[in-house]
Amino acid sequence: MPDYRLGFESLRHELHDPDLPVQGDWPDWLTGTLFRNGPAQFEVGEEEYAHWFDGHAMLHAFRMDGGTVGYRNRFVQSQSRTEALQDGRIVRSEFATDPCMSIFGRVMSTFNPQPTDNASINVARLDDQYVALTATPLPVAFDPETLETAGVVEYADDVAADMSTPHPHVEPGTGRLLTQMLSFGRQCQYKIGAIPPDSRTRELLATLSVDRPSYMHSFGMTEHYVVLSEWPLTVNPLDLLLRGKPFIENFEWRPEGGTRFRVLRKRDGAEVATLAADPAFGFHHVNAFERDGAVVCDIVTYPDASIIDDLYLDRLRSDDPTPGTGHLRRYTLPLDGGAASSRVLGDEQIELPRIHEAAAVARPYEYVYGIGTRQEGQFSDQLVKMGVPDGMTQTWHEPGTHPGEPVFVPHPEGTAEDDGVVLSVVLDPAGEESFLLLLDADSFTERARATVPHPIPFGFHGQFFE
Repeated sequence: MPDYRLGFESLRHELHDPDLPVQGDWPDWLTGTLFRNGPAQFEVGEEEYAHWFDGHAMLHAFRMDGGTVGYRNRFVQSQSRTEALQDGRIVRSEFATDPCMSIFGRVMSTFNPQPTDNASINVARLDDQYVALTATPLPVAFDPETLETAGVVEYADDVAADMSTPHPHVEPGTGRLLTQMLSFGRQCQYKIGAIPPDSRTRELLATLSVDRPSYMHSFGMTEHYVVLSEWPLTVNPLDLLLRGKPFIENFEWRPEGGTRFRVLRKRDGAEVATLAADPAFGFHHVNAFERDGAVVCDIVTYPDASIIDDLYLDRLRSDDPTPGTGHLRRYTLPLDGGAASSRVLGDEQIELPRIHEAAAVARPYEYVYGIGTRQEGQFSDQLVKMGVPDGMTQTWHEPGTHPGEPVFVPHPEGTAEDDGVVLSVVLDPAGEESFLLLLDADSFTERARATVPHPIPFGFHGQFFE
């Protein structure tokens, strides 16, 4: 029986179809390309990757012009993939897969480090290049027309970092790309960097020393501040060297430490507030803004970090997958310090949250879009539009299908925050295909779809560029 598990199977072929079949009314004004990123090959030879996050990256491009939609997909030709295919086995360590399990091998790898460049999480513009991103500071450039890999982009600075968020922020007004980094060592450091437009130089805005760094996938940004959410999933850096475990398995859940929010001022890097909160975990910050002497920070959260275990491939391919969704939680962080307060917004669970970035980033906002789960025992079977802060929701659902991250594209003459369309790649297991769904963002009803002649594995994030 075809089901969601097709989304966790490898897609090995690449194609270019300049004119996909379109049903419905595709807007003439929608001109540009939606780039999607995600894993598409989960085994090499006889060896299998352990986690959803570890598969070989594949880019998908949907080119829209005058009511037509073209499609192209291509693997990111990373060194991680190239070496694995040459050797017929997994060569480089990934998030939860490590081919070098012995202590001897782990020690030797520190003298010949091979951080993964398997850039499978997101896409962005850096200087004059389009890049695929992962959690290591190795952006991989690609040609936006052909998706051909151009290689790792070298930064024009000497900033040392071992990890980097795949969710940089474009700062309103300046166009700077703000990123959060982490360096391991005898003294670990969180770092906030800013990359000016048309530049590859990371200018350090803030540096914080930390003994046991937290696993942080994203961070918050307001007009004047950045927000680090230190979940109680932390690591002793020596364990990364000596335990011989895959990267994420060295992190330990320590709920007794609670969550700590650290608010840093962009202007001078000062830590203006440190706030305690109940233990929780989250991948994705949604938005943050300043109001009444506090920072308001919205994040999709979970009670603990077991969601990471739930995303191992054997669990996702089982008859009892995780819903893969959490609760949208609003934290209020007083700038004079003290404790953070929080509340859940709405009853509907979501993940892969997106907003109208041009109008809403770092400002009070009205809507967030995400994937959701309607039927227990399914993985991502609906799209959700949630009003904030009232939590009222609208949903899109088609039985037997599984939508991915919704990307909002504003109407060029729009005035309301939800005046535009929402794009989502939807898996149709019964048809053994996928389609690009286009919803009217206001009514959250379908306007059109363009069908791709193969199933696209579940991916992570994408961006629309004109």
